[in-house]
Amino acid sequence: MGSPHMLMPLRQRQWTCRTCLSQARRSLKTAAAHRPARDYTPTTNHQKQIEDETLRRMFDSQPFWREFSQSGAAQLKPTGLVQNQYLTSPDGFRVFATSTLQKCQAIVTKVLAASTLKEYRTMARDLDRLSDLLCRVIDLSDFIRVIHPDPQVQEAATQAYALMFEYMNVLNTTTGLNDQLKKAAANPCVTSHWSEEEKIVAQILIKDFSNSAIHMPPNERQRFVNLSTEVSQLGSAFVNGAEPARAKVYIEANNLRGLDPLLVHKMKRWTTSAVPVPTMGLIPRLALRSVNMEDARREIYLATRTSSRNQIQVLEKLLTKRAELAQLSGFESFAHMTLHDKMAKSPEAVAKFLTALVGSNRELVKEELAKLQRMKGASPLQPWDHAYYVHRRVQQYSISPRSRELNAVPEFFSLGTVMQGLSRLFERLYGVRLVPRETAPGETWMSDVRRLDVVDESGRHLAVIYCDLFSRPNKHPNPAHFTLRCAREISAAEVAECAAVLDSSAHPNDGMATEIDSKSKTLRQLPTIALVCDFPEPPATGAGRPALLTEHSVRTLFHEMGHALHSILGQTRLQSISGTRCATDFAELPSVLMEHFAMAPEVLSLYARHWETDTPLSESMMRSMAKERTAHASVYGAVENEAQILMALVDQAYHTLPANRPIDSTALYHQVATTHSSLPDPTDTLPLTSWQGFFGHLYGYGATYYSYIFDRAIANKIWEDVFRGGKAAVERDAGERYKKEVLRWGGGRNGWECVAGVLGSQNAANADGRLVEGGDEAMREVGRWGLGRDGVSG
Repeated sequence: MGSPHMLMPLRQRQWTCRTCLSQARRSLKTAAAHRPARDYTPTTNHQKQIEDETLRRMFDSQPFWREFSQSGAAQLKPTGLVQNQYLTSPDGFRVFATSTLQKCQAIVTKVLAASTLKEYRTMARDLDRLSDLLCRVIDLSDFIRVIHPDPQVQEAATQAYALMFEYMNVLNTTTGLNDQLKKAAANPCVTSHWSEEEKIVAQILIKDFSNSAIHMPPNERQRFVNLSTEVSQLGSAFVNGAEPARAKVYIEANNLRGLDPLLVHKMKRWTTSAVPVPTMGLIPRLALRSVNMEDARREIYLATRTSSRNQIQVLEKLLTKRAELAQLSGFESFAHMTLHDKMAKSPEAVAKFLTALVGSNRELVKEELAKLQRMKGASPLQPWDHAYYVHRRVQQYSISPRSRELNAVPEFFSLGTVMQGLSRLFERLYGVRLVPRETAPGETWMSDVRRLDVVDESGRHLAVIYCDLFSRPNKHPNPAHFTLRCAREISAAEVAECAAVLDSSAHPNDGMATEIDSKSKTLRQLPTIALVCDFPEPPATGAGRPALLTEHSVRTLFHEMGHALHSILGQTRLQSISGTRCATDFAELPSVLMEHFAMAPEVLSLYARHWETDTPLSESMMRSMAKERTAHASVYGAVENEAQILMALVDQAYHTLPANRPIDSTALYHQVATTHSSLPDPTDTLPLTSWQGFFGHLYGYGATYYSYIFDRAIANKIWEDVFRGGKAAVERDAGERYKKEVLRWGGGRNGWECVAGVLGSQNAANADGRLVEGGDEAMREVGRWGLGRDGVSG
């Protein structure tokens, strides 16, 4: 923590003039000389076909990729990681961080010293640039320290991250910045000169300061900081400390019939008595699916859903500290504090959404459970029966001739063909395509990382995507999208400032991708994105099989590319609202909607081709795939939806508790489950199950776990109303409508206005203003839309 006098003031340079601009342009030409510019002016159809085939082969053929990347490296001069001019060595992270820190300090000095109308009118942009500078180091360093294989680079990136993160905490408690921004935002002579984006960013930053307790007296602010630290430590302990009350349950071998005998023998070999069945990991999940004896399943089920006493104590302490934090901040509960700047606005609105969703899902759940009940017979279906009878039902489908035919489906989903499909889809819907690009030496953290440039129909370069899609030792397996740098307009003043630096290689975007906007003639920093997955790598030699994806993996790739699409098309003038920088309960909408496209027949016809023969996926196989999905969803889809709704309800119940009230998380969990679950855990056994101890998202998504199913409901509605359930999945009119009303805004437009805009006046809820106004009734309306049953998974 610190105060303004700790920040080192720097001499301010003149902001702009014609001479400086001319000098700046010369400087940019010099900076760009190390990397020849790619001409992306409109290409011939023949050239596009070459790019399209290259896109497929660079992911499907290792020999082709090796030749492509080596020939590119030979032509290009070495550069830093992701083209960042500082990151040519581990020490470059220190230089990058300290150089950026100096720029931040100069802006802080300027803002604190502002006294004229002219200076206040630039304040929203100045603070947005300050945010951008912080994110330049924090976002990139945080990514590199996790993904880079070199421990020296990891350590250097961690140090850069820590330095800038600590400085950000200093800024968040610098009262002068908050006071100056509030003064600017309250003056009509200032705000009348601000764009809508500047007004939105100013309000976001004021809220951020408020959330950092900057308005509190020093002693209360210190308590806020202490509570925030405790919450962080308890949250980390909760996420990493999940363990059952019993590590094993002991069951006679004869009572485990149905489970793989080799697995039973392996567990039993260290004992002559009952078999010790672990209560965490894959084995208990397999047992619940396959063990024939109900009593054995019951014992395993109850043990796997009963957390250790210590884990429950950590959770309840975390909930207590969060409630205290909210009370200190003047809110009724932690949920009230968290939701006030989200689309939902309040816990009451979330409750209306979830209650409506329960109602729209209830009949589907009854229908599914009735089928399983018929399979079981006379005795009532129990929660430990569900996985067992679902598995039996799915097995009945899997032995059908249609299912055996579908085993060949991955042959039509090589990684290269799927990437082709994404590019072709984007070109049809939005007029942008993915173009393979060679990487310079030092540009990527691994040799198998591919670079794609995103280009529009006029040849304008829009974004850079680094694709790290193949598995390797010690790589985190979870798929993810990372924005390494946001889109943003670089002001003439910044260009002039950069030109005045003695180092002729200085670049206003640190050497990373930029483009001159053809309309405004301004320089833009382009979004730089990393997509990380864990697909099997194709053979290094020969023409062997490429990486073949399951239907689930294809959906996953479409999901992550949906996030990337938001970053690519949500190019605002200010970075604080660029791309995915939007409300938490709106951020998943583009990615969830993209999953719908993955298996739509109209989209499959663009790309699904056999990896070896190049024959397209037949219409009969597409129909079989759709029937298989529908059949499986009819067995467990609605119950899975109910489980997600229940988790969101539990999250809300925990985080709407006021401070100074004893918390019994287990009793509250059973209260919610008994009310809303069709197969609740029993309440007549001791100890009571305490599944909430395994619900790690209670920390990272505290009070916002509803967001994913909320965005799923909206995505389903857009898919049906705008893309006509897939019939308009490749039509430009539908794509342009969605881009115009949702994607292009990033976080620069209220989410409700985006939803109302894309659904249009024909939608009944729009006619009476329920959607565009937001609030309780809009949340209830989205709940009525439901999740369907042939939904997509995230």
